Amino acid sequence: MCCDTGTSLRKVRKWVNPYSTGIKGNTASLRDVEVIAPDNMADTSKKSTVPCMGHKNNRNEKLKSQSCNGTNPENMSSSDTSDLRSILVTSVLNLEKIDTDLYSGKHHWVPRTQRLFGGQIVGQALVAAANSVTDQFFAHSLHCYFVRAGDPKVPVLYQVERTRDGRSFSVRSVKAIQYGKPILICQASFHLQQSSVLEHQFTMPSVPPPEELFTVEELIQQYLSIPNLADKARQGLNKILADEVPIEIKPVNPPDFYRRVAMEPKKLFWVRARGHIGEGDMKLHCCVAAYVSDYSFLGTTVLPYPEYRAQFSASLDHAMWFHNTFRADEWMLYECESPWAGGSRGLVQGRLWRQDGVLAASCAQEGVLRMQALSESKL
Repeated sequence: MCCDTGTSLRKVRKWVNPYSTGIKGNTASLRDVEVIAPDNMADTSKKSTVPCMGHKNNRNEKLKSQSCNGTNPENMSSSDTSDLRSILVTSVLNLEKIDTDLYSGKHHWVPRTQRLFGGQIVGQALVAAANSVTDQFFAHSLHCYFVRAGDPKVPVLYQVERTRDGRSFSVRSVKAIQYGKPILICQASFHLQQSSVLEHQFTMPSVPPPEELFTVEELIQQYLSIPNLADKARQGLNKILADEVPIEIKPVNPPDFYRRVAMEPKKLFWVRARGHIGEGDMKLHCCVAAYVSDYSFLGTTVLPYPEYRAQFSASLDHAMWFHNTFRADEWMLYECESPWAGGSRGLVQGRLWRQDGVLAASCAQEGVLRMQALSESKL
């Protein structure tokens, strides 16, 4: 899986910026750009209790320390594992049951667009749907439409309809509701696992392993060490470090800091949930992956256009297919590409790969992108 260019990529990585796709939503902050920003578009949550991304994370530091000492997280005491438990499990995807097939979800992290992060609404909708099927059935696909922008100031109600229960498949329809109106409509299908003689997949891209790459936070710290860095850029990068995003990212080939060069509408980055989830229930890992899949997805579309930024951007729909078992708290390679853009819309497709080369999941999304020419330097 590691390629010969790993060393040169690591050297170059000191001088590139993972945040410069130009995605701005309807704000003027550096926050809503490239890899760290959810191209979000329609949704997420309130404040997260995740430690600040720009500093050493006590939860991650403890896990790293125990790992270095040869301690397997699976063998820790219950108090240790609860301390390391991923915020995505304990808060973000932890719904309150109000009645049969009716749940309430709170918000834990809100993008600077002040709209709910789409990935969280998708993830919570899948949690609600999964609660209505038996343990033998696992999510294999979901199809969602974002129909209204979500309000981060109020909870979201999730209403589940048990559309069909068959011997091999169960289908659920979920409405995410605020102020009596749907903000997201989701259909999820669950499958009883079966063996088959039909088994094939694409080959995983050859990239450096995550251990050889910098995290987004480490890349930012390197930029901040540049003596002549513009004050505006420094302020924007410090704001990014102060965000509490429950996802870790390691870009494979970040774009140029100033976005002066047009790039192919493709990008690769390693991603995982912060904290410890464990083997647990595969349904839970699918819900976490649904959250992760919307992160920095639509921004792939604008990579060929360094002379423009997105004045407004929003996800229109999101689809996902789950192929094999995986752990969302372990590094997975997210391969994103945009095969088409036009008519103020862009299409992106993605594949989530396990480190052993197994294709875990596939994603697709269309979003609206209203572009504006850059009349002056972003700095």
